[in-house]
Amino acid sequence: MPYYYYGFDPTYFLVIIGAVICMIASARVKSTYNKYSQYRSASGMTGAQAAQRILNSAGIYDVTIQHVSGNLTDHYNPSAKTLNLSDSVYNSTSVAAVGVAAHECGHAIQHQNSYFPLTLRTAIVPVANLGSTLAWPLILIGLFFTRNTGAVLINLGIICFSFAVIFQLVTLPVEFNASARALRILGEQGILSDSELPYTKKVLKAAALTYVASAAAAILQLLRLVLLFGGRDRD
Repeated sequence: MPYYYYGFDPTYFLVIIGAVICMIASARVKSTYNKYSQYRSASGMTGAQAAQRILNSAGIYDVTIQHVSGNLTDHYNPSAKTLNLSDSVYNSTSVAAVGVAAHECGHAIQHQNSYFPLTLRTAIVPVANLGSTLAWPLILIGLFFTRNTGAVLINLGIICFSFAVIFQLVTLPVEFNASARALRILGEQGILSDSELPYTKKVLKAAALTYVASAAAAILQLLRLVLLFGGRDRD
């Protein structure tokens, strides 16, 4: 292949760039959260209490708030209708914790309102998971077949991986919308004051950038696959 020089694969830099982007985003969200987790909200509400109030005000009574282990492992499960808050959020009264809890409530409200990007993301989860699982095996197996058969398998692998990329891209509007809903609700209901909202906004913005980083890394990996194998059937 023309991309190799004495066994060196220059396209691997795309993987390194993606990994660095993700590491920077992860470090930023952790440092931002840790900073604003020191700011106690004036309302004194914990993340769990704020979440319960937001859900009730939205007319959502069939979602269970659960305490899960870990740090920033918070998530909303639409199939089980559970809002899972981590150790650093569930009992914390910080503006950071309240913001994260409100963000997860934003997903529950999206679910209730049949927000299309969330519905689409939920629908493609099985395809994205299957694509991620099959992509590299198909590509590696394709390398051992003749040109035509190998090219078909490799291209199928690239297509499978593209489903995972699509999932990452669809996730972006879901996360940004949930954060926007959270900030609006926190302000409207007076859970956080006008002086506290900017702090929470910084936390949610940093968290959103981790999804942007993941999408960028996935796109770079897909680009690498295309550069390495996309022209195999023309060799």
